[in-house]
Amino acid sequence: MTDNFTINSLPGRTIDHNGQAYLFFSGTAYLGLPQLPAFQQLLIESIGRYGTVFGSSRNGNLRLGVYEEAEAKLAAVAGSESALTLSSGMMAGQAVVNWLQVQQATFVYGPKAHPAIWSGPVADVPTLSFAEWTTQLPAQIRSLPAGPVAILLNSIEAVRSEAYAFDWVNELPDDRPITLVVDDSHGLGVLANGQGIWPKIPQRPGINVVVTASMAKAMGLPGGVIFSDADTIASVRKTAFFGACSPMPPAYLDAFLRADRYYDEGRERLKQNVLLAEKLLLPTGLFSHVKGYPVFFTEQDDLYPFLLEKDIFIYSFAYPTAADRSNSRIVISAFHEFSDIQTLAENVYKYCF
Repeated sequence: MTDNFTINSLPGRTIDHNGQAYLFFSGTAYLGLPQLPAFQQLLIESIGRYGTVFGSSRNGNLRLGVYEEAEAKLAAVAGSESALTLSSGMMAGQAVVNWLQVQQATFVYGPKAHPAIWSGPVADVPTLSFAEWTTQLPAQIRSLPAGPVAILLNSIEAVRSEAYAFDWVNELPDDRPITLVVDDSHGLGVLANGQGIWPKIPQRPGINVVVTASMAKAMGLPGGVIFSDADTIASVRKTAFFGACSPMPPAYLDAFLRADRYYDEGRERLKQNVLLAEKLLLPTGLFSHVKGYPVFFTEQDDLYPFLLEKDIFIYSFAYPTAADRSNSRIVISAFHEFSDIQTLAENVYKYCF
């Protein structure tokens, strides 16, 4: 277990701890929007119109049009037919889980499925590799009692930077209704030029695709979103669970509607930063990495204290629970400058050689 740093400002390119500045290569603000002054100014303007929160049910008799407008735009970004926002990615996942429980679906989890899409405090998450799991999945589903099945998994293994393919969806049995729930919290805004995982999932009869995501990562918004067809979204919206949820602050969605330029610029900066990081870091052989993705995972946990001595702070803590082993990874963001990445690489080379 590493020592925790406590600071009193939002981390950006650097953090200050006890008067010492460190280059910061952690967090999940992949597009650097929370740190961008122009994006902050948009939000200030939106707060002037919408305040800090909307204290009402989305299903009440007074509604704010900004929700439907932003949800239509989010659906267009992902490529889905419809979208629904909630106050967090966790709430988005749990709204879908609650909806599936009402249908009495049998839950089948993918490896390392995020707790946001668990149906209780614990879940039967397999320890198999993703490839082994997908190979065995059709037979596993056929062995289940008749009735609806929900398959719940992540879009990418973001901690270890491993990509997931979805061609196995075409091999699923067609003798029962199947809902495929994919948590895309670490893909939305980054994968497929910002679309996330939706365009990579085969669409076939009998498979209802639902994608959930936190928007507090690349999107820079404190909320969650559900993507699916219009009928599914309408059905989730009618549940008591959704009706009882406080919505995400409308000011953030208003800012999102006016922030196309900043998302596009952030993705381009991130692309160039990741290209440089790949060129400089991958020759060391230390890292597991998906091409174009901003996460570089290493099994060498002692890289963290080594870099810390060089005034560089990287991700290194037990996740998702304190009982898990530490995960050490370097996270690149749009807010980094080329010189930051060069300094990082120089010190990684010192560690290696």
